[in-house]
Amino acid sequence: MMIKKSIFILTLFIGTTLLAQKPQRIGYIDMQYILDNIPEYVEAENRLKAKVSSWNDKLDQLSNEIEDMKNELINEKALLTENLIEERKEDIAIKELDLKNLKQAYFGPNGDLFILRKQLVKPVQDQVYNAVQEIAIAKKYDIIFDKTSDLLMLYSNNRFDISELVLGKIVKGRKIKAVEEKKEKRQEAAEKAQEKVKTKAEQRQAKRAALEEKIKLQNEARAKLREEAKRAAAEKRKKRLEEIERRKQERAEKIKKKQEEAANKEQDTTKNN
Repeated sequence: MMIKKSIFILTLFIGTTLLAQKPQRIGYIDMQYILDNIPEYVEAENRLKAKVSSWNDKLDQLSNEIEDMKNELINEKALLTENLIEERKEDIAIKELDLKNLKQAYFGPNGDLFILRKQLVKPVQDQVYNAVQEIAIAKKYDIIFDKTSDLLMLYSNNRFDISELVLGKIVKGRKIKAVEEKKEKRQEAAEKAQEKVKTKAEQRQAKRAALEEKIKLQNEARAKLREEAKRAAAEKRKKRLEEIERRKQERAEKIKKKQEEAANKEQDTTKNN
């Protein structure tokens, strides 16, 4: 059925080409060859294979557990009651349902494999499709076939194979992207270095401002201490002068008192004579 369908499509295409006013430019690619030569695709496929292997190991383990349960039931059936036999069968049925659900979760239409393949492989396939589109437009191709698709190619001339052209386009795009990423990294590094220099300058400026503020506070503190010392010295001199003056007055008063006492004594002596 597939061969008949492919031959019909090819015949229809040839007929359409013959009826066209101008010859159509045709090319083809070997999608698998292209993908196998893209490192990202190979890495993605290896990761998928490792994941599938891990999932199969889990499924095999669960399948072996079910087989062991069945063998145990066969060997011990003669010793078990009907209720126990039914319980064992129910346990086996539950395990088998778990196995079926797990297979579906891993390999179903929307299972983990489908999702993971979409995440890992689709971006690489998109690179190929985009490269084919760009080449088709630039080189004015009317039709580009995929040699590995369902379309049966009974004969293909290698001069129409543009697989290497597509690969070159992808490699060139990757190099351009790598250069751009490198440029972005350099720009980012330069910005970080500039920011680092700016940060250091700001830190130095902050330290200088902090030092200046510290010196200012120290000078103000010293000036305050000097002013307080001056006031204390002035107060001390004032008190000393006041003390000297007080002593002078006391001495003067004592002298005056003695003089008065002497005068009084002299008057008393005169009166008595």
